[in-house]
Amino acid sequence: MADQRLIRDRLVVDGVGPLTPVAAEQGVGRRTWAYGYGRVTARYTATVEIERTAVSIAGLATDPMHHLPPDVVPYLWPSRYCDSDRFEAPVAREFGHLAGGDKVLAITQFVGRYLRYLPGVSGSTTTASDAYVQRQGVCRDFAHLLIAMVRAADIPARMVGAYALGVSPPDFHAVVEVWLDGAWHVIDPTGMAEPGGIVRIGVGRDATDVAFLTIFGRGELIEQWVRVATVPRN
Repeated sequence: MADQRLIRDRLVVDGVGPLTPVAAEQGVGRRTWAYGYGRVTARYTATVEIERTAVSIAGLATDPMHHLPPDVVPYLWPSRYCDSDRFEAPVAREFGHLAGGDKVLAITQFVGRYLRYLPGVSGSTTTASDAYVQRQGVCRDFAHLLIAMVRAADIPARMVGAYALGVSPPDFHAVVEVWLDGAWHVIDPTGMAEPGGIVRIGVGRDATDVAFLTIFGRGELIEQWVRVATVPRN
């Protein structure tokens, strides 16, 4: 990716068989398959150089649908957690007078005001429409609601799993990318992280595609610890 470069990383997993890395969605990041039984411990460290500055999306135009790249088109459609078809009427009613980046900014501001950031109130089955009704949630709920509303405005939007500076309490983070004027633009609807402090882990339609851990079978997460910090340039 042009705006971030992996300098070094290391993954150590105890309690599993051989690790099998595979490419992730859109070639952003990677997945690692592993088979384990009993207690499994994973440790991952990475150093990433970010060359991304905040760019205002105000005034940016939407691309005509017939000019969208093929890999962008799926991010117009409803998905498991981003049920955008439920938001078409309210988005048209509240934001129909706006266009492009101005519309996205207005929706982002709405989501930031409308939802209260509160850990523990949502779960693995909470959708964008659930968060809209409950009016509270965590970063993935903010991201899902923003994505659903932006897609309802016929603008491509996708979810980004990330490490990010400024997240409180420290955790994996979820942000959004919107397609405007021929490029993806990063937005954090929680307002906690700036574009220059976000490291993409993966991208996808919603949390289904960017979950930091997917278990087939039964498992219980005992604990997790995430730390993100700046390091001086050599």
